[in-house]
Amino acid sequence: MFCPKCGSENDNTAAQCSNCGQALGGQAGAAAANIQNYLVQAILSTLCCCLPFGIVAIIFASQVNTKIAAGDIAGAMEASKKAKMWCWVSLGCGLAGMIIYAVGVLLLGVAHG
Repeated sequence: MFCPKCGSENDNTAAQCSNCGQALGGQAGAAAANIQNYLVQAILSTLCCCLPFGIVAIIFASQVNTKIAAGDIAGAMEASKKAKMWCWVSLGCGLAGMIIYAVGVLLLGVAHG
């Protein structure tokens, strides 16, 4: 891993730079970099699919970066998993609603035609 301050190469598990002493984050920093917050997906599922479940997804997605900044990697991972789950729930409910609507339109069209 390279130091963001001086650019010198360090061991991937190092907590601080061996050259300048800058904090590197070590394994916790690497784990935090891999946690996705799903905020874009949450916003899109709120706007396009199901508003109530999308809002829940946005709440969990917004907690991810806050927990990473506080050093709560386990909490950030849990919030990320919940945000992803609520995005899928919102998408599923939105699709189910669209299918029910389409079937209703078809049935009413057949009944009146």
